[in-house]
Parts: sequence; structure tokens; C-alpha cells
Amino acid sequence: MLLLVLVVGLICYHVYKSIKPPPPIPLPENVSEISPRVKLNDGRYLAYRELGFPKDKAKNKIIILHGFGSSKLVDLKITQEMIDEFEIYFLLFDRAGYGESDAHPSRTVKTDTYDIEELADKLQIGPKFHVLGMSLGAYPVYGCLKYIPHRLSGATLVVPLLNFWWSSMPQSLLSAALKKLPIENQWTFRVAHYLPWLLYWWLTQKWFSPFSPNPRETMTERDIELADKHTKHSYIKESALRQGEYVSKHRDIIASFENWEFDPTELLNPFSDGNKGSVHMWCALEDKQILREALLYICDKLPWIKLRQVPEAGHLIIHEKQHFEDIIKTACT
Repeated sequence: MLLLVLVVGLICYHVYKSIKPPPPIPLPENVSEISPRVKLNDGRYLAYRELGFPKDKAKNKIIILHGFGSSKLVDLKITQEMIDEFEIYFLLFDRAGYGESDAHPSRTVKTDTYDIEELADKLQIGPKFHVLGMSLGAYPVYGCLKYIPHRLSGATLVVPLLNFWWSSMPQSLLSAALKKLPIENQWTFRVAHYLPWLLYWWLTQKWFSPFSPNPRETMTERDIELADKHTKHSYIKESALRQGEYVSKHRDIIASFENWEFDPTELLNPFSDGNKGSVHMWCALEDKQILREALLYICDKLPWIKLRQVPEAGHLIIHEKQHFEDIIKTACT
């Protein structure tokens, strides 16, 4: 009997260890020498990077929200001439758990949103700013439109993620959007939504792949070329994931696909009272990850969001110089 109890206890212990996420990998003691950081009111630090025109003289202040597995070191495909022409100040930062930014124990759309607002205030960039998010990293833009619309001079969503469990959108449309993805990806997002406590095990077990191993299922040939160029800068990935994949990438997936407090179709126009500003959504017509019809539905319900459709472009549109400059010009005019 005692032996049985010990065996069961050992099994339970190993199961517990396999599903319990690890703590963040400690940042080096000289982290402040690696990147400038600001201390938030809850004691966490956010690491940031400033580019472009001086913030006290800039006409356009744009906060860039990096995508899944990326960081503040993302390469902005824009010329200095264009920065000077439009007088653009860029603020990039590592979202919680990425790079040199401290992890948030329960990161959500709302916590990411208020991190943006507090960072802007700590750096004194002014009462209004434009937020630009790409792919999965666009979910905090939805949060800004919901929770801090009064702080926005504009917003841009580039091939933004779709949460397949938004309650106010037609389930048939969301189901079609989910089925557009490889079956492995579909199941990973279902686990993130229904069993988030199991996601760490799901993404680290060795029995099957949690994501499609074939990049051509989710990317065009041009996307693959752009991804290869981007990943040649290995230090970007190493920096982004220095605290471990759970507090960065895994928490990103959970925040994206958990139940939100709102749906995009319920948002109100932050510029309806005559305040200057606009919201733009960019759809790449060859995108293999985002269902065009779902973005069309959102913009149809919210006609104040201006849909920009780009032919012959894939999911990594943000890394194409011409397209990125078009996105920034639109945000600044």
C-alpha cells in the first residue's frame, strides 16, 4: 500500500512539474547598461528604444507594438528623409516578459494597454500619441481603443490577429478564420483559450508539433524570404526571449485568445466628437493567416476604421519597405 502511494505521488509530482510554467529567467545585473528602462507604478520595469525626431519637437509620435516573438529591436523599414519630412518620433518597447521588460504574472489586453499609457507618461511624450500594432502584437491596439481612447491621436492595425472566440462576431465567420490555419495551430489556440493552464506543457511536449512544421502553410514565398532576412539578425530573437518563452511568447498567446472583456465590433469611435485622428486597418490580400472577410466584417460594423487592402502582399507586409512607408504616411496624414 505504501509503495502504491509513493508511485502515485511520484506520478502526480512529475505531471505537476510538466504543466507548471517556469519562472522568468533572471535578467543580468547590468540590464540598465543593455537597454534604458522605466519603472512602473507596480514595480515592474519596461525597456524601450527611441528613434527619429526629438519628441519635444515631433509632430507625429508613434508607439510601435512589436509582434509575436519579436522585440523593440524590430527593424523599421523607413528612411531618415521620411522621418524628417513628417517629423516622426518613434517609441518602441519590449512588451511585458519580452527582452529586458519585466514579466507580468497575468498579462492581458488591459494590462498591456495600461503599460503603454504609463510608459508614455513616464517618458513625457505628451497627452496624445498614435499606436501601431502588427499581427498578434496588434491586440493592445484594440485595448487602447477600448480603455484609453482619449490618449490617442490615431491607431493602426496591420494584419491584426483575430480572436476566434469574440462573442459578437458571427461564429461561422470566426470558425472559417480558424480553419484557415493548419490543424496544429488550431489546436494550440484552442488549448490557449479553453485550458490556458495546460499551454506550457502543450508547447513543450515532444510527442507532436504544436505548430505546423511547414512554413508554406502560413506564409507566402515572399513572407519566407522576409522572415529569413529578419532571422539573420539572431540577436533580435535572443534578446526577445532572454527571459524564457513562457513569459513572452506563451503569455502572448494566452492574452490573445482568452475571453476578452469586449469585442472589436463594440468599440466606439474615439474621434467622433471632432477630435482630429483616424484609425486604419491594413489587410494583405495574400495573407495565409488572417481571413480577409473577418477584417471586412469588423470595418463594416465600424465604418470609422478605414480598411486598406494591399494586393500581392502577405502576412509580413510590415517588413516590406514600400508597404511600411505607406503605412506610416497614412498614419501621419
